[in-house]
Amino acid sequence: MTGRRTIDTIDSDGRADAPTFESFFLSGVLFVLLRRWFYSIRAFLGFRVLKTAAATLAAIYTAMLFGVTGPLGAGLLAILGVDTTRWRGLKTVFARLMASVFALALASVLFQFIGFYIWVVALYILLSFPLLARSGLKDGIVSGSVVVFHLFAKGEVSFIVIWTELQLLFIGLGWATVFNLIYMPKEKKTLERLRLRTEDSFAAVFDGLSRHLRYPETVWAGEELLQAADAIEAGIEAAIRARENRFIPQDEPWLLYFRMRQEQLDSIQLMMESVAFISRKVPQADLLADLFDRLALDVKSEYYEGETERMLESLQETFPRMPLPASRDEFETRAALLQLSRELKRCLAIAKREKRRKSSSVPTVIQ
Repeated sequence: MTGRRTIDTIDSDGRADAPTFESFFLSGVLFVLLRRWFYSIRAFLGFRVLKTAAATLAAIYTAMLFGVTGPLGAGLLAILGVDTTRWRGLKTVFARLMASVFALALASVLFQFIGFYIWVVALYILLSFPLLARSGLKDGIVSGSVVVFHLFAKGEVSFIVIWTELQLLFIGLGWATVFNLIYMPKEKKTLERLRLRTEDSFAAVFDGLSRHLRYPETVWAGEELLQAADAIEAGIEAAIRARENRFIPQDEPWLLYFRMRQEQLDSIQLMMESVAFISRKVPQADLLADLFDRLALDVKSEYYEGETERMLESLQETFPRMPLPASRDEFETRAALLQLSRELKRCLAIAKREKRRKSSSVPTVIQ
């Protein structure tokens, strides 16, 4: 043989040649292309759809392999059993299994003693649905109904029919459990992106409050507040999914973080109500505006700096020494500023409780 030998070439001693640079390069390119293709499909369809399709296919082929009658029923049960998180998937599969066994037993008794009539199916629904809902097994109502309809279609109650339905249950829900436990997408990048959106929205809100305090005639829609609320709500949902995907249940730091931001958001909404009563410019408003300028920077810090709190305490100490208001309008404005400073102190106390100080060795909420 002439020319360069490939990886599949065997020398005279029966040993394979070492892989060439070209083979490594082509393998790497193929791996990258397949990886990009997989992530593109996953982004388009969604990972849960891919898992559902795989679990359904595996359940149907397994039922066919073992010669179980009606293998498509196993695929349908697999579709019902696939869920978004590991722990939620386990709870759902358990509820569906228990509810299906109960439904199968109840329907067998009804069909055996009354007969296979359509109105008996309605009687089954009237009896089973309330019992399953009150016993915490409402997630299994649909799967239980599938099993009952299979039994009704067979038109007989026998050991073989019941055993067939139990096999379909274990195969379909079993494969759903396998795919629920094998892999769940990581939420870290999503949580980091939502954290950035939340902090940017908070900073924009503080900038808007600062501008309004300096220039009361400024018109500000406050859409950043709605953006922050959406990001926090999405962050809490993603953090719950991340917690439920852990094999060992534990506190989720991201959940603590977004709940802290939710508390602060409630406080910010009260501050905006106070700012809405400020219709004229007073010296105290400029001092509070400086605090919000500082807070717009501190909100993105992992540490609790404490500088804004010290500035606020210093400002509050000056309030009693200021001259009394000269008019009712000034009185109402300064009263709103006093309420604003108290709500700002509460907002800072929330951050002080959840964040660590710069000189502290205690881990922060989010590493």
